[in-house]
Amino acid sequence: MSTRKERTHDRDKAISPISYSNQLKAIHRVGLERPQDLSVIHQPVLVANGDSDRMVPSQNSSDLARRVPNGELVIYPDADHGGIFQFHREFVETAVEFLDR
Repeated sequence: MSTRKERTHDRDKAISPISYSNQLKAIHRVGLERPQDLSVIHQPVLVANGDSDRMVPSQNSSDLARRVPNGELVIYPDADHGGIFQFHREFVETAVEFLDR
């Protein structure tokens, strides 16, 4: 079952074209920088994302989780940038389990 648009009132406004463009420019600018050495991070890192995130593509989250020595990746299906909110129950369960380890 899709959790997109689960809330029917008081929904967040869609991102404006200007905001979307500015976000893409910022991501592009950072993407041109030399990658940081994430191997120095020794604590476990939980990386969560939606599979349809237009602001931070899932492949970037996969790369982050791979580059951190103790990275763990969770991708939520049919979810966008707010994937942890769209799948709040599952995320809380995953986060608590992650923090308990």
